[in-house]
Amino acid sequence: MGEVKKNNLVGLFLRNKPAFILMKIYSCKSHCYASRIAKDVDCTYSHTVRIIQIFEKSGLLIFEKTGRTKTIQLTKKGRKIAENLNRLISSIRND
Repeated sequence: MGEVKKNNLVGLFLRNKPAFILMKIYSCKSHCYASRIAKDVDCTYSHTVRIIQIFEKSGLLIFEKTGRTKTIQLTKKGRKIAENLNRLISSIRND
């Protein structure tokens, strides 16, 4: 199966932007900002923030405010889902 078809298969099972946003937050090594995530996943800032707010309401992440900056961190539940999502995507792409 070609790379394009494998990526389409991932998109078939998962909505691309929310999955990519969650994976980007999961892969952040240090401070994770909504503006940086939006740029990295090629999504508008407002759409990214909307998805992040849904994740927050679902208990997948928390905001940590330091001065004027807000960083994003996954909760235990969010990390578990991101790890499972990562395994699923890897499984689809490596098959």
